Amino acid sequence: MKRVFDFMKTRAIMLVISAVVMVGGIAGTVTQGGFNLGIDFQAGLSLTVGVTGNVTEENVRAALAGTEGVQVQRLGAVGSGQYVVRVRDDGRISEFESVMTNRLLQDLREAFPASRVEELETSYVGPRFSRDMTQQALFLTLFALVLILGYLWFRFRMAYAFSSLAALLHDVIVILGIIGTLQMEVSTATIAAVLTIIGYSLNDTIVIFDRIRENETLLRDSDFRTIINTSITQSLSRTIITSLTTLLAVGAIYVFSTGSIQLFALTLIIGVLVGTYSSVFVASPALMAWNTRAIAYRRKRETERYHRGAVARESAGQAASHATAAGESPAPAPAQTAATRQAVDAEAAKIEIARQRSRKKKTRR
Repeated sequence: MKRVFDFMKTRAIMLVISAVVMVGGIAGTVTQGGFNLGIDFQAGLSLTVGVTGNVTEENVRAALAGTEGVQVQRLGAVGSGQYVVRVRDDGRISEFESVMTNRLLQDLREAFPASRVEELETSYVGPRFSRDMTQQALFLTLFALVLILGYLWFRFRMAYAFSSLAALLHDVIVILGIIGTLQMEVSTATIAAVLTIIGYSLNDTIVIFDRIRENETLLRDSDFRTIINTSITQSLSRTIITSLTTLLAVGAIYVFSTGSIQLFALTLIIGVLVGTYSSVFVASPALMAWNTRAIAYRRKRETERYHRGAVARESAGQAASHATAAGESPAPAPAQTAATRQAVDAEAAKIEIARQRSRKKKTRR
């Protein structure tokens, strides 16, 4: 039989580590002044340019270094000569789109006089649209969590649903804390990465919980802690292999990409590691804690019912003792009193009939 590891032995230490990481991420984000929002959630300009000649992404970035907050990302393979330049609109420049577009093109033409610089595409995100995008992103994330909670409640039990939700909230807080602390740009790609991580972590948690549910039937004589440890051990190889395979694929994307795609891959790498950890050391301990409290609550209710019954029996016994001491018979039960009354009434009726017959005989004589 495969050796069963006692994962629940270290649950207190792991939960403390999780709490420290979450608090540290929140504190780091606040210290940095909040999230580094991209132009998807903050007004700004996105300019796609084509530059001929032997010009690299680093050369373009250096040429535009005089513009505050500029971001450069290469499109396509190395040497394609196409770049996306993003600049935020802080509200200090009127007619931001036209003014900033001309400035960026002029800086590039001055930096690369031997190359042809042309404007391929320009898009501007206004403040109102960015606010709408932010609200939609928050709504989408919360809506996904509610749907997940309902699905787990339907498939498993309430304990499993809330334990999974605790793990998902842990993942989201840790990931957002790391993003805020490192000042990684938050874009629509970041939201997509967070939702992907939620789905990945949930799938990992469901695999373990499904095994726990099966072992509750197969290992009826074992305590719940043993069932959880056995289930995690049985699912461990699948969890590790799946995580490593995912990390290899996402790692390749991170190495061979740039800009927002690279940030997307980095967010996924962090999320896969955090999600794998939370499935074992957050969701399972939360389920065990819920089960322990449920058992304690049931025992408390049973104890209270037993004590109420004992008090009632003791009170009835004391009343009977007092009645006996006073020379009286103890009060019969209601059912016994009714039966006694019926017997007395029947006997009285018989006596009355006998008296009437006796009177008739005397009259005839």
